[in-house]
Amino acid sequence: MPGTVWLASDIHLGPQVPATQAAFHDFLDMAGRQADALVLCGDIFDAWVGDDAALEAAPPWLAATLEKLRQTASLIPLWLGRGNRDFLLGGQLARSLGAHLLPDTVRLHTDAGDILLSHGDEYCTADASYQRFRRIVRTPWIQRLFLSLSLKRRLRIAQYARQRSMAANRHKQQDIMDVAPQAIASAFRSSGLGLMVHGHTHRPARHELLVDGRACTRYVLPDWDYDHSIPPRGGWLAIGHGTMELRGASPQPQPQ
Repeated sequence: MPGTVWLASDIHLGPQVPATQAAFHDFLDMAGRQADALVLCGDIFDAWVGDDAALEAAPPWLAATLEKLRQTASLIPLWLGRGNRDFLLGGQLARSLGAHLLPDTVRLHTDAGDILLSHGDEYCTADASYQRFRRIVRTPWIQRLFLSLSLKRRLRIAQYARQRSMAANRHKQQDIMDVAPQAIASAFRSSGLGLMVHGHTHRPARHELLVDGRACTRYVLPDWDYDHSIPPRGGWLAIGHGTMELRGASPQPQPQ
């Protein structure tokens, strides 16, 4: 991906966050004018129960966002990653938008160097119960079984799973839900790369570390919340010619 590449994650769009949705639409307009490519690294949506639910009967809020994504993809390459909330996002949706679907982990070639890119939840290995759940729901035959259910039943299951997850997280230590240093070091070691970008943890930062005596850098993308957070949260990573910069948290539309 030569030129200016923007990466964002954890927008968590849904009907309950209209201000976040409006800010994200403004961000897409900016990306279409200022970036050469846009990569969304998972948890674009707060929940995703199948591409058919969006393409056959999208509610108004979702239809508006899909049209914005389609407009962006008509201007610049748009890549969609999957997170822990929208891991069922698939190729059918990407094709309908004119976008490209990312694998869970990818080596991204940029003018700032090669980057190991993922959503980031796979590195939270201290959270054993979540990792067990992650392995189950990403099993292909289980996904096929879930997608064969009626939309109404899928929505009920997703709501129940989300409620269980929120209840469980209230009793977990915060460091358990962050990435494990050993998992990060292992990913750097096995990839041979010195740059990593991920989201998921909602702890935006740039981390410098040593792996086997080798200097490595890890960027954590911010999450977005313009509805309940004061001040609002949001932002993205801008990659240019030899530069990487975390931007945000209040993207404002620029005059055309």
